[in-house]
Amino acid sequence: MVVRIRLARFGRAYQPFYNIVVAHARTARNSKPLEVLGTYNPVPQRSADPAARPFKDIKLDISRAKYWIGVGAQPSEPAWRLLSMVGIVSPRKKAAERAREADARLRQLVAEKAEEIKGREAEAA
Repeated sequence: MVVRIRLARFGRAYQPFYNIVVAHARTARNSKPLEVLGTYNPVPQRSADPAARPFKDIKLDISRAKYWIGVGAQPSEPAWRLLSMVGIVSPRKKAAERAREADARLRQLVAEKAEEIKGREAEAA
């Protein structure tokens, strides 16, 4: 069975609080996880310094997260973003960036094929 790293929502209305958990992919969102890796509080928290910017709190057991990724656990999209913020995985490319790269590869392939065709025509002549 596929194991995923995902967020389990807790808290109350309009004040979400998430546990970063490892669970089987087909189980319900808030069912008992295999392991709780950490917490994520998306509501900006004020620090003791009033001049400082509010921050979103991420607490994560990095060694256990690396272990689960090493044994094949697949992070969900929100979990991937959090893990990339912490530095465990590399950030995913945005769709526009992937489209640009695919377009560049296509142009390169077309240019190579055009050169190949010109070479064949030159040999035949």
